[in-house]
Formats: sequence, structure tokens, C-alpha cells
Amino acid sequence: MSGREGEGARRLRVLVLAEAANPEWTSVPLIGWSLTNALSKVADVHLVTQIRNKPALLRKGWTEGADFTAIDNEGVVVPLHSIAARLRGGGNQAWTTVMAFTAFAYYSFELQVWKLFRDRLMANEFDVVHRITPLSPTIPSLMPTKLAKLNVPFVLGPLNGGVPWPKGFRHRQYAEKELLSHIRPLYRLMPAYRSTRKNSAAIISGSTFTQSEMPDWVRQKSVFIPENGVDIDLFNNPRRANASLPLQAAFVGRLVPYKGADILIEAARSYLKAGSLTLHIIGDGPQKQLLLQQVEALGLQERVIFHGWVPHSDIQAKLRDCDFLGLPSIREFGGGVVVEAMALGVTPIVADYGGPADLVDDKTGIRVPFGDEKSLVEGFRSAIASVTQAPELLNDLGGAARKKVLQSLTWDAKARQMLRIYEAARAGAHDLRALGLEGGAQ
Repeated sequence: MSGREGEGARRLRVLVLAEAANPEWTSVPLIGWSLTNALSKVADVHLVTQIRNKPALLRKGWTEGADFTAIDNEGVVVPLHSIAARLRGGGNQAWTTVMAFTAFAYYSFELQVWKLFRDRLMANEFDVVHRITPLSPTIPSLMPTKLAKLNVPFVLGPLNGGVPWPKGFRHRQYAEKELLSHIRPLYRLMPAYRSTRKNSAAIISGSTFTQSEMPDWVRQKSVFIPENGVDIDLFNNPRRANASLPLQAAFVGRLVPYKGADILIEAARSYLKAGSLTLHIIGDGPQKQLLLQQVEALGLQERVIFHGWVPHSDIQAKLRDCDFLGLPSIREFGGGVVVEAMALGVTPIVADYGGPADLVDDKTGIRVPFGDEKSLVEGFRSAIASVTQAPELLNDLGGAARKKVLQSLTWDAKARQMLRIYEAARAGAHDLRALGLEGGAQ
């Protein structure tokens, strides 16, 4: 989609591959849409996505053919997803199993992309091809090798995923049915694994863990930029009240074992009973009944409020009334809700692991180190104690968090970061680290 900003030098023509890109969904599809939409403001973008996203894109005012192309590979996707669903046993669990089958379905997507766009790529109609989704580093691409022969730069990422399960949480790993995590390194044997990395002009890692997994022979053309961003038009009404007792805390996310809502309730128990804290649980999932039983057994029904599933567009109204976000998730890849809380000036208190630990520093929130479940509970209990004893700390941290988001973690900021990467890729740069974008810096 052509951008709406002023005249000037010719804008870059970018073919965006985002198999998952949907403004009405959350998680990966929302990332695919949000970054593509931001890019459309600063470059001439044509999006190629899967057909299931077509209705939502049309409702957003995008025109099929001119602004986006919908690939119909449902004949491959549906059977593979059906097999994965049976193997995972239903529910929002066993995501490693789902991703294993998604990898094979994605090959069919790119084969259709090449068939439809080969002639236009050979005619130099696009300056850059950028694959945004899938995010998983385990899903290779067939495009880089083909495009290298045409001298069209291929940009890959943000890639993110595969953060190891902490050793002290095997019981939660098995509760999530994540048995395939043990053999995840075999993805390096996937067809096109090596050629994807060798022939990409630039690779964006969405987490420091993914960056650490990059082979030495591609490290120079890889840069770490956090996976998530925030739509500042959607999260535009920041928290204004000064923190005071009783504090309002929020947990936002799926109610599944690795997210740790039960850990947060246990850590906050004495403060909830004392009336110095109210906890808002925003989300739904298979663990909800266990959480309700936990709250009832502790006699905390008046202090722990379950809001159920809330549409993404309504999260701001719930979250901005809170003083801090508690997220003891022990295997969070990106942490989109952390960025959203920061954008509202709501202080994040997070487990010091995975994506949230990349987003939060000592000036913008509290990171809780841990080695096992007991130390995680104790760490969160200590963090909650510190903010109940000095609520004004939340005002300073929340203000700094919002400032950081506005500077480098909005989708518009990320689009500007991508433009610099595109230009470097077109110029044949061999070391993206020289751009100074590490960590999402401007």
C-alpha cells in the first residue's frame, strides 16, 4: 500500500511476505499486520498473506490486488493443522507440535508466492523482499536463494522463539504438552535452513536468545530488535493517577501453566489479604478453573477479579487503571503485553527471562531473577513488597517505561528501523551492527 506522507525521493518498493497478518487477531498475526501497516506509511508496500486474513484486510480498507495478495494454500494447511490438533490433544497447548507442521505448510505458501511474483521480481518491480511472519527461526525460506540470483535483497525477521524451558519447571513444560521441545535443535536439518541464512541480506532477531543462536557465519548481518511494538493510536490514554494503596495490579494473558498466573496469586497472597492490593486477571484459558479454586481456597474472592477474555481494542481501558503489570511467565518469547503496559505508564514486573527481560531494564520496571518456582514466587513477593512500601516508585518507573516505548518501541519507530536495514541491504552492507540498531535503538 502506498504511504500517505509527503512527496520527495522515490520510496522503496517492498514486497512483504507475512503469511500471518491480521488486524483483528492478536499474537503473531497482529505483529505481521502492525509492522506491515507501519511500513506502508514510509514505503510502497505490497503485502502477500494467507487467504484467511483477507476479510480483515478488506475491512481495514486495503484493496486486494493493489495493496495485498491473498494466497490460498488451504488444501495443504487444513489437513496439516488437523493432524497437529489431534496430536496436541486440543486447547492452546503443545505449540511446538503445531509449529512443526506449520513449517511444512509454509513451503506451499512460498511456492505460490514465487509462481505469482517471479516475473515481477525479475522485472525489478521491488527493491526489497521482507519476510515478517512466520516468526519462528525453525521455519526456513525458499526465497533467499532465488532472490540472490536476481540481486534482490531478502530481509528476514523478526525471528523469535525456542527459549529453553527453565530446568526447575519441567512439570509446567509437561503440563503444556511441550515434549517436542527436547528435539527442537533438529530444525537445523530442515531443507533450506542453511541457504536461508546464507542468502538473506539481513536477519532481524526478535530476542537476545534468538540472536545468540545465530551461527557465527551470519552474525554480522544479524541485528537484535525486539519482536513486539505498540500501536500508539490504540494505546494512547496513559495512566495518570499517582500510585497509592490499595495498589491495582494486572495479569494479562492466556491462563496456561507457563504464564504463571497462579504464581502471581501466591506471591501476592499476603498483600491481597491485607487489603493493600487488588489483582485483575485479564484473559482466559484451560487453567482458569484451577485459578478460581486457588483464589477460593485462599479466601481472596473479593481481591482477585477475573475479567475473562477482553478484546485487544479494549485492553487499554482495563490496563490503564492499574499501577503495575505482573507477568511471572517463565517462557515468554516476545512479551507484547509488556510493551503495551509500558506505553500506558504501567510498570512491568516480569520474570527475568526471555522476551520481557529484553524489554525491561532497571529504569523502566522490575526484573525478578529466579532458579526454580520457589525462588520465582519469593522474588515476586519481594518485588510486590517494595512497591507497596513505596508506591511512588511506580510513578517513576512507569513514566520512564512510557518514554522508552515512544522513543523506540512503537510500530512507526520500528518501520523507520526497517528502512535503515533495507537501505543497508541494498548497499551490500556486510555488518549491520554498524547501524547502531541493536536493541531497537533509533
